[in-house]
This record gives sequence, structure tokens and C-alpha cells, in this order.
Amino acid sequence: MKRTALAASAALLLLPLTACGGSAEAGDGSTVTITVGYQSKTINTVTAGTLLRSLGYFEKELNSLGDGKHYKVDWQDYATGAPITAQMTAGKIDIGSMGDFPLLINAARGKQLGKPTHLVSVTGYNLRGGLNTIVTSPNSKLASLTDLKGKKVSTSVGSAADGTLVRALQRAGIDPDKGIEKLNQQPAVGASALSAGSADALSQFVAWPGLLTFQGKAKALYDGAQLKLPTFHGVTAREDFAQQRPAVLEAFLKAQAEATDYLNDHPVTAAEKVAEATGLPAEVVYLYNGAYGISTFDPAVKPQLVSALKKDVSVLKSAKLTGDIDVDSFVDDQYVKKALGARYTERLSATPPAAASEVWPKGADKTTSFKSPAELLSYVGKHKDGIRAAYVPDATTGTLWFADKAVWVADGGRLLPFVAPATAKTYVAGHGGARIITYADALGQAS
Repeated sequence: MKRTALAASAALLLLPLTACGGSAEAGDGSTVTITVGYQSKTINTVTAGTLLRSLGYFEKELNSLGDGKHYKVDWQDYATGAPITAQMTAGKIDIGSMGDFPLLINAARGKQLGKPTHLVSVTGYNLRGGLNTIVTSPNSKLASLTDLKGKKVSTSVGSAADGTLVRALQRAGIDPDKGIEKLNQQPAVGASALSAGSADALSQFVAWPGLLTFQGKAKALYDGAQLKLPTFHGVTAREDFAQQRPAVLEAFLKAQAEATDYLNDHPVTAAEKVAEATGLPAEVVYLYNGAYGISTFDPAVKPQLVSALKKDVSVLKSAKLTGDIDVDSFVDDQYVKKALGARYTERLSATPPAAASEVWPKGADKTTSFKSPAELLSYVGKHKDGIRAAYVPDATTGTLWFADKAVWVADGGRLLPFVAPATAKTYVAGHGGARIITYADALGQAS
């Protein structure tokens, strides 16, 4: 199955290069079509995809260029980064967005086929790696990574989620190639396999772990933030397109920055817009893209993200998906620097907001934040029928999670939430008197 899937991916990436490019000028040359490849349900890319499209900012920026051209944007939605890369190397997509591991494959395929691409901006990121999570079925007896030995684990080979799985298993002393039976599956297929019992665990990227957990179809086994390795999604552009139409690329990056500001200034409304466009529950979108969500959005290409990208190369090489990759030549932030001007330096040094607990009341167009998880629980206990969603940050990693899905620990008068049972147990082992309690008990203690 793995070999078949990899062969199919390779076939996609080796499509003929004789087709017309994405930027097609019709008739008198006054109409230019810009083709953007995005992943609507990979909600860590919304500022370069779903949200940007719904706001119309790119089209607005193109219309203001004043170069006598009429621009048309062709938005093409894909489930993963692989087909976007295939279309880019075939000259059919000008700008695309995808995760860090697919970005590296994008770089490798572009160079291999003589159609180089470049990372030109970042969409969403998490400096600890919290965008990827390993989950199990709700009734699973698996409680830690070591329990995965000999089990069937679904993931998408070549994705950041697979990278998290490989690294997490290695740290747990399990050979990621021989210690488990890896199922190379698309996220939706893996989710079905988990529900059907044909997979014991699922390692996937945003928004699948949160979605399945919210739906009651999964529970967290491992929080990717435990790796303390940055994960991110970004925007890639064909080199020839960027050189031929730098003003268009800069217009896209200006629009992306505007969409980022919109998301940060109106997080609830942005979540509702993305939910409407994708069919995902707004509560799940907000878990990742909210004011204190798992993902931080900023187009700046931060040095720590580039450093993490370099470390990712070895994982892809060990899986024989790529050879060496010159990350420094792949990264090209000149266009986003020009697009943002003086604001770029400010964004480059910006840091994610401090973790906080939040409640989204029913019917409200904004959330309410609390200084501690205990204060949130006290509020929830008094307004049980008026809560749309409640979010709390993991006590050790800061990863936001649904309050009613978290693992709770009582430590004296403190109530501490954790994404995964293993981290909760580790905390309890190091703090005498601390104990794991149910969510109902946590609510009772906070009231």
C-alpha cells in the first residue's frame, strides 16, 4: 500500500511540462489569469487561501496595480500539497500554500524538474510543534507512545504529521520503520480507518486531530508540542512567475498580510467565515486560528522556522522522499519584505501571545478570556447551557485544547489541563499529592 501510494504521488509530480502556464494572457494580452493553489481544510493556510479568497483582498490589490491589465484569479482547492507541487512544476499553478514537509518536497521537485520554486512567506506556525497530534479512538486502551509498538498507525507519508510521528517514536525508543505498521493514507481515509478499527492510531496535521476530538471520534495520545520543534505552513511561488510578475506576487503578499490582520483583529468572525467555506465546525477552526489558538499567523519568514525546515530534511531523506535540499536557496523573502515595507522588521520580531483560557458563549460574536483554567471552569459551571466552546492551554506545552476533552489534574488548589494522558501522568509523578481527575470533578472543584 505504501509503495503504491508513493508511486501515485511520484506520477502526479512528474506530469508533462508542455501545458500552458498558469498566467495566461488572452487575445490582446490585457487579461492575465493568476492561478493559486490552496488547501481549504488545512486551516493553517487560510490567510493565503480560504479566508483570503472570501475577503477578496488579492483581487482588490491586483485591481489597484494600474498597469492596464485585467486580472482574473483562478483559485484551485486541493486536499494536500502534493498535487499543488505537481501543478506548479507543470507551470499550471503560480502560487501555492502547504506545510513545511510538503514545502521541502516542493523545493526538491522544482529543482529536479528544472522548474524551481521558492518559499516566499509563512501563513501559520507553532514554535513548539503543536499543529500535529497523534490520536486514538475514544475507547482505546493506548495511553502513551510506547503502547504504539507493533500497532497500526495511519499517517500521510511526507507530511509534517508523519515527521512528528517519526520523531516522537524515535524519542520513545521505537524504530519508526520497524516498530509500528505504518499506513500511508490521506487524512480522511485515516480518520475512517481509525473509526473502523483498522488503524490503532492516527498522526495528522491541522485540523484533523481537533475535528475528530470535537466530534467524539478520537482522543489525544501525543501532543506534537512535546517535541519543541517549530512547525509551520507557508507560501511557495514559481521562480519564473516571481521574476516575470514581481508586482503580482507582491500584491498577493500584501493581501495575505491584510488577511492576517483581519484574522488577528476579528478571530471569531474569521473562524465563522472559514467554517462556512469549508464545512468545518467553527469551534474547531477557532481552536487552531483563534486569539490564543494553536497556530500563530504572520507572513514573516522567521529564522527559527527556517532553522526547523533544515532539520526536517533528514526525515524526508531517511524516508527516501528527497535527497539533499538547499534550504537557504529555497527561501526567498525579498518579495514579502518589499510588500510589507517597514512593517516587516516588526513582524519578524513578533512573538505568539501568551497562552490563555477562553470561553465562546452561545450567540456571542467574541470570546471571553480568563486568567486561569480554574476561573474558566468556574464560569462554565455557572453557564453550562450557554457555552458554545471552552478552550484551555496545556499546562506544560501551552497547546490549546477543548476543556471537556482535556486530561485534568488537581494539584492542591490548582486545576491543570493537559492535551494527552502521558503528559498529565508525568506531571503527577513529579508533584506529590497531584492526581488525575475527571472533567466533571474539575468542574465541581472549581465551583
